[in-house]
Amino acid sequence: MFTSASAVRLVKALRGPKYNGKYLHNLIRNVLGETRLHQALTNLIIPTFDIKKLQPIIFSSHQAMQTSTVMDVLLSDICIGTSAAPTFLPGYYFKNQDQHGNSAEFNLIDGGLAANNPALIAISEVTKQITRKNPNFDKIKTVEYNRLLVISIGTGSNRREQKYDAKMASKWGIISWIYNLGSSPITDCYGEASANMVNYHNCVVFEAFHSENSYLRIDVDRLKGKTSTLDVATNENLQKLVKLGEHLLENPVSRLDLDTGLVQPIENGGTNKEALKRFAKLLSDERKLRDSNAGVEEQ
Repeated sequence: MFTSASAVRLVKALRGPKYNGKYLHNLIRNVLGETRLHQALTNLIIPTFDIKKLQPIIFSSHQAMQTSTVMDVLLSDICIGTSAAPTFLPGYYFKNQDQHGNSAEFNLIDGGLAANNPALIAISEVTKQITRKNPNFDKIKTVEYNRLLVISIGTGSNRREQKYDAKMASKWGIISWIYNLGSSPITDCYGEASANMVNYHNCVVFEAFHSENSYLRIDVDRLKGKTSTLDVATNENLQKLVKLGEHLLENPVSRLDLDTGLVQPIENGGTNKEALKRFAKLLSDERKLRDSNAGVEEQ
């Protein structure tokens, strides 16, 4: 049984994406202009998913900075493509051509389908650059996880709310899996499964190399109501999210319990704010050391 309002929303959802994307696309283009991937101020790696090829497309600064590559695309095209969440925004097509006339077509949707938690993609990219002898990573071995600093920041979830169960799901058909209780169970399940598996993998690997302190995951799994929705951008809800973020900084550093699957505070681990300051200090010292070594080599 559906109320008239929910029935209307369901019919609209079945007919096409919730939003046409025009406002978002124009906003992204106005902000990023003609800036291409190789012109970004820092190294980027952005996952997307090509629905025509049914495979992830990973846009990387390192790849874009090669002499000639069709992967050096406009940042606006990447952002529009990777934000095209199914049922919310339309898929995005564009074509890119390099200076030699080589071209490539892209049919992109939400990068979260490929990597809802992109931390593993980032680690893989660094590992790839090490194996390819990139001079920026020439002093790191592929298995030196203690030389990596990974900060993984989640966007929050409502999994502690436990709004679904097997008894409910056993009665669902296609429509109920796509739309139920104002959200999409199948999207929630795939998104949470993908993000949590990456966190699980990273916790296992960093622990195996005795480098737990080199991996910091900051997230919250206790969102409720509108704060857990994807598209409620009212001033009231945005302010609630800001307060949640500020509160999260004061929370103790937590790590996934590999036995229970629950995130637990680390004893004597300090707060997330203190951990971020520690990471910032390590990165600053590393940058100063590299600049100092570069100066010596020039002499």
